[in-house]
Amino acid sequence: MKKHWTVIGLFLIFAFSFTIFSGCAENKAVVQDEAIQEQRVAAAQEGAPAAVTVDDEAARKAKEAADREAARAAWAKKNAEALIDLNLQNIYFDYNTSAIRADAREILKANAEIFTKNSSSKIVVEGHCDERGTAEYNMALGERRAQEAKQYLVNLGIDASRIETISYGKERPLDNRSIEKAWAQNRRAQFLLK
Repeated sequence: MKKHWTVIGLFLIFAFSFTIFSGCAENKAVVQDEAIQEQRVAAAQEGAPAAVTVDDEAARKAKEAADREAARAAWAKKNAEALIDLNLQNIYFDYNTSAIRADAREILKANAEIFTKNSSSKIVVEGHCDERGTAEYNMALGERRAQEAKQYLVNLGIDASRIETISYGKERPLDNRSIEKAWAQNRRAQFLLK
């Protein structure tokens, strides 16, 4: 009989503890919910918007990123149209080299004349590669190609302080196909005016 009273006592203690602890958790949740509701009511009465939620913050950041990308795309489109009007041309490279080809020398001379006429503009020389090779290797090769094109322009009389270089490696192909014709189009130095 003593055993039964012990088991019943333990059961009652367990039940009482469970009731107390579960009641506290519900009270805390209710208090938090009430505090949030009070903040929203106070903000609405003052005419102020409710506190920014995490979802609103994420949406705002996504919109800002989309706006930046749209501005960059608009600038790129405007610059591309201006380049067409100016008749700036890309130069192309042979596989795995940064040496300026004979046909590229004539293009660089024509581009240098355009740069001379637009002497207030900065020049960006972008180095690009085809998809073959590692990303690191192609970034370095793209930089060498951009530097070679820059040096050739400097030798033609363009002020070096006007020219900046950047390598995109294989990240911005003109043609995504995996054939030699596409690779030849992607091995290039591209010129932009700022």
